[in-house]
Amino acid sequence: MAQQVQGVIAPGKNEPVRVETIVIPDPGPGEAVVKIQACGVCHTDLHYKQGGINDEFPFLLGHEAAGVVESVGEGVTDVAPGDFVVLNWRAVCGQCRACLRGRPWYCFDTHNAKQKMTLLDGTELSPALGIGAFAEKTLVASGQCTKVDPEVSPAVAGLLGCGVMAGIGAAINTGQVGRGDSVAVIGCGGVGDAAIAGARLAGAAKIIAVDIDDRKLETAKKMGATHTVNSRSTDPVEAIRALTDGNGADVVIEAVGRPETYQQAFYARDLAGTVVLVGVPTPDMKLELPLLDVFGRGGSLKSSWYGDCLPSRDFPMLVDLHQQGRLDLAAFVTETIGLGDIEQAFARMHDGDVLRSVVVF
Repeated sequence: MAQQVQGVIAPGKNEPVRVETIVIPDPGPGEAVVKIQACGVCHTDLHYKQGGINDEFPFLLGHEAAGVVESVGEGVTDVAPGDFVVLNWRAVCGQCRACLRGRPWYCFDTHNAKQKMTLLDGTELSPALGIGAFAEKTLVASGQCTKVDPEVSPAVAGLLGCGVMAGIGAAINTGQVGRGDSVAVIGCGGVGDAAIAGARLAGAAKIIAVDIDDRKLETAKKMGATHTVNSRSTDPVEAIRALTDGNGADVVIEAVGRPETYQQAFYARDLAGTVVLVGVPTPDMKLELPLLDVFGRGGSLKSSWYGDCLPSRDFPMLVDLHQQGRLDLAAFVTETIGLGDIEQAFARMHDGDVLRSVVVF
């Protein structure tokens, strides 16, 4: 029988979000209903509200979540009621050309629930990133549920569902940061700080944090940055080179998603170094670089989508590292809030006052 729960929707472009009654259908084949315990407020949710993703309003927001599987549909064998899970938006198919080549993190046919959640009047909702977890319960494809150690705090575990995984993966999976490497991270919000934490996990010897906000640079130090550069007052390219014997960093991670900062990343890397773009640009942005410089500097220019993660591999590993005291995921949680506080959380995020606000149910 369909259930009615409370959830947060974005009704139209730039309109304030509001709490509404959401209708959750029983899970069909390959689907699961998850009782949400915690969900982070991610910048991607703000993009949805602003119409920066698409115009398929109304959206059921929220995607960076953890909870307990309540029920599953026909044919589901990978999770069962009672399992504690982190939700992911990369439910790999196992059959596309990327999966068959052993690269499932590039899956071209990821799964979402086929049924729609609705408002009471039958209006179909578009769940953010196929999840929609600013709700007491949500309907997802079973492959979007990744089992992790149930002893971990839901407020911490849910962060792996998006931003923290994107940043850590940008360093470890995409950038392939190695022991003794020098790394620069441009943009020290949640994703950038996660990239710093990932670089530290990988054994980087020098980690340079770049931002225009001294508050964020102080937080970056706590996450593992060995040096900081305020790019409002200092040329970051020259500063990064000066900190790396004039060479540039082995890996530069751009966590802003703007042409200006990407150019800084490009010129701040060592010859044959790597640039990783994990910041999300808007559709209108264009990048111009001298093609001779692209050729002459060598190395790799990479984009990192969801940290090139494989949830079934990476989520349990990172939870284990947190449980061992080697990865402080709790440091990303600035505050816990309720469902009715999300509009204010967006404002605090926009002003740079929080690393992560987390809705706790």
